[in-house]
Amino acid sequence: MKKSAENNGLLLLLVLSLAACNSSVARDTYTNPVGGIVPIGDPFALKHGDTYYLYGTSPPRHGFKVWESANLVDWKDKGLALDSRADGNKWGVNRFWAPEVVYYNNKFYMTYSAGGKDGIMRIALAASEKPLGPFINLKAPLFDRGTSFIDGHIFIEDGTPYLFYVKDCSQNIINGRHISQIFVQEMSEDLLSLKGSPRLAIQPDQQWEGLQKDYQWNEGPFVLKHKEIYYLMYSANFFASADYGIGYATASSPLGPWRKYEENPIAEKDLSLGVSGPGHNSVTTSPDGSELFIVYHSHSDPENPRRGRTMNIDRLYFEGGLLKVKGPTRTPQPMPRK
Repeated sequence: MKKSAENNGLLLLLVLSLAACNSSVARDTYTNPVGGIVPIGDPFALKHGDTYYLYGTSPPRHGFKVWESANLVDWKDKGLALDSRADGNKWGVNRFWAPEVVYYNNKFYMTYSAGGKDGIMRIALAASEKPLGPFINLKAPLFDRGTSFIDGHIFIEDGTPYLFYVKDCSQNIINGRHISQIFVQEMSEDLLSLKGSPRLAIQPDQQWEGLQKDYQWNEGPFVLKHKEIYYLMYSANFFASADYGIGYATASSPLGPWRKYEENPIAEKDLSLGVSGPGHNSVTTSPDGSELFIVYHSHSDPENPRRGRTMNIDRLYFEGGLLKVKGPTRTPQPMPRK
């Protein structure tokens, strides 16, 4: 009996040791998709202080949820950041898409897209004192030109804000084809108005972007700067297609002119790994600030891309002035540096 008890004790010790090893492995690596958030599209990660905040296109369909993380991998649901049913927010009626949040002049500002009662998609601007919200509309829509615009992205350079946005292909017909184009304009200091005329940044013009198709997309803009060069990341092709992918263009000014990288896309499908439709990304840094990470969605079921999307993170880096993604990955990767 005593020997049996000793054996049981040794077995328990072995199990606990293995569990500790597994826990250590889990802390040292991550594997895509991360967060356990399904469905989520258009993931936007904001790093503020030592905390990450995540926003995206996801249920419920009356606003936007927010998640919180300390390491960019493990996320906690923190409820609604913007509730379209709240007083001051009863503008959009459906299709709440692609929220993004920037910290500017000691306040958090959210841009998002939503459909109005007339069926037209427009971009709104909301604000909050805290990244968790509640966000309340400041100006909805931010501008109105009688046609659909989506995917607002605010980029701030030396205190000057710029808005990158998409003229949606649903109502933008050029030479008989539906085309999504990305435009840019400087914003007023209070973010409530746009300056000057819209400037075309990019539009579909590379073969991988489906130039032979009746519907073509350049959407999901995100801008970053490296050594005096601006990099405009974007997604092309239909979001529910395996061919949805990420490319970029460069310029010496936020207003352009922009030139696309000839070897686009820099992130694309790899069905052998189960990666389908990687796209609509944001960019953030590791907890210690030493690494860049691209945050993007992919299809949760490659055989049925419309079924849902999940979130992924991979390392992003510059090499000889070129922007590169170490991925998309589906194998264990080192955790973001602390």
